[in-house]
Amino acid sequence: MLASARRPNLREGVSIAAGALTFALVVVLAEGVQSGAAPTLVLAEPFPGLRIALSPEPLGLLFALIASFLWPVTILYAIGYMRAHHEQNQTRFYASFAVSIAATLGIALAANMLTLFLFYELLTLATYPLVTHAGNDAARRAGRVYLGILMGTSVGFLLLAMVWTWQLTGTLDFTRGGVFAADADHGILNVLLVLYVFGTGKAALMPFHRWLPAAMVAPTPVSALLHAVAVVKAGVFTILKVAVYLFGIDLIAELAVADWLAGLAALTIVLASLVAMTRDNLKARLAYSTISQLSYIILGAMLGVAAGVVGGGLHIAMHAFGKITLFFCAGAIMVAAHKTRVSELDGLGRRMPLTMIAFMVGALSIIGLPPFGGTWSKWLLVQGTLDNGIWLLTAALLVSSLLNVMYLLVIPVRAFFREPPADQEGEGGEAPMASLLAIGVAVTGCLLLFFLPDPIHQLVAGVLR
Repeated sequence: MLASARRPNLREGVSIAAGALTFALVVVLAEGVQSGAAPTLVLAEPFPGLRIALSPEPLGLLFALIASFLWPVTILYAIGYMRAHHEQNQTRFYASFAVSIAATLGIALAANMLTLFLFYELLTLATYPLVTHAGNDAARRAGRVYLGILMGTSVGFLLLAMVWTWQLTGTLDFTRGGVFAADADHGILNVLLVLYVFGTGKAALMPFHRWLPAAMVAPTPVSALLHAVAVVKAGVFTILKVAVYLFGIDLIAELAVADWLAGLAALTIVLASLVAMTRDNLKARLAYSTISQLSYIILGAMLGVAAGVVGGGLHIAMHAFGKITLFFCAGAIMVAAHKTRVSELDGLGRRMPLTMIAFMVGALSIIGLPPFGGTWSKWLLVQGTLDNGIWLLTAALLVSSLLNVMYLLVIPVRAFFREPPADQEGEGGEAPMASLLAIGVAVTGCLLLFFLPDPIHQLVAGVLR
């Protein structure tokens, strides 16, 4: 890819081909695992019994399938966006993108916590050039916040939790039912769970959430895949893996701190939704929406019930397609209409009807209304809170969905039902065709996840078998 810097068509063709091939390989791997195969690739063994290894399991395969499928889709979108916006350093952009996806797949397929941690840190470093792509003062400030929070939490908390787990159990392997002994001290386990959750800064649980809005200075393709799919999903995926394969959901149900962490997730869900309502900048509004939606998955992991884990796993997929649709549309609006604020979108639906219809579909999926994919994950998460017996958590999910309506649906309503400013009526049109095609794929995903959810549901449910 770097060798094709002076040949953009070749560079972008190689990017799409690499993405398509990667997805095909992950599909083959998933089919093999579903048929009973259990491949393991040992990359190194720095200490006896402590390996750097890859070994697919259902939850990791789901994450790998989502990331590898949406990579070539986002590259297609980026071709239209980056050229129309005349972005500089496009070869560096595509190269960093490829390394970031490779790190994401390493996280998804990690056989143990050490391997996951190494790829987790690589993802932070690989995405730093993407966050600071613009090269201006705002981008550099955002990059400092990004590195400071993500590496500070992982080194300060997550690494400590891993060393402590190794000292207690002699293993960091992901194991069905967990790795801790039945008579392990619950006081220590409570502390460990807090370290794991707060050490995973990419999950953007308050108060470690500021990096995500700051990173919105990046080009929209970065916001779309890395901050709606890969980076943030790496965070909540890690928390789900820790809950299921290091602690086990039965142990999570017994730990008092899990209820406290579920309450903090519920608070993040509601507070981030309220903040989103106050943001006029479209990408900032979507960023706070993402913070809220990520905590749905953390809440599911902390419930200690099957419906919470399955609902959280499903929400990784459902939110990925819904939110990438919204970010694609935000970028299309910026490129074609040069607008970045919600207050500027009056009447835009007349100039960009396809984009604004797609935005409405993505919004309805995030809200969780049929016939769109977000319906099923939210249904299961609500069921999980009811099974858990904590009504305040149920109320938080329902209140958040109502707030989603207020801060997301207002955007297509303004675009279709308000009059455009007199000096802008009849101007412009849709975004470049490559970007529109990518938006179409994302919208189709939002619909298919409602009508054909069984394969993903069965894959996630395999975590608990």
